[in-house]
Amino acid sequence: MKKIIYLILIYIFMTIFSYANDKNLNDYFHIGKMESHDDNFILYFKTREKSIIAKGENSNYINDYPQDLYIYNNLLSEDKPLISYEWFPSRARKLLNKYNFPLFPEDFAYYLLRDNNTLIMVSALKNVNESLMFDIKKNELKVYNNNGKLDFIISSFAKSCGFSDLNTNYKCNLYKPLISNNLIN
Repeated sequence: MKKIIYLILIYIFMTIFSYANDKNLNDYFHIGKMESHDDNFILYFKTREKSIIAKGENSNYINDYPQDLYIYNNLLSEDKPLISYEWFPSRARKLLNKYNFPLFPEDFAYYLLRDNNTLIMVSALKNVNESLMFDIKKNELKVYNNNGKLDFIISSFAKSCGFSDLNTNYKCNLYKPLISNNLIN
């Protein structure tokens, strides 16, 4: 009888502990999808149907179900790929001269800024020393030159502080990143 009560208590504590861990992750990250600040669109990861064989830093590997970043327009009720494996690795390789291995869209944490147009991409998985910036409207990828406007805090939150004009108060915005489910698993 004591063993049964002991097992029930262990089960209850493990259930509570696992629930607490999930809640904490959601507090720090947008996992799988993120709504825009003005609710006009949703960014989300969509799994590809084919696996991809890629050259890794130490050996080749197979990425079984890589994910691309999609955008769903709430006003038009349509979605389209925003950052996909078809074009992303070649453009990223041109920008990141010192990194010669393939990058997947899911390898980054995405910070959507208040302008609802700029995504700051910070490498979350691979050994990339530079961050990237993606303009949603122009569909343009660039290296993010950090000139002090965005401060990354422990790779989970980003903080942007300052005055928007002379008539406003000093204000700080905190941003949670969008990450793929594959980064957690």
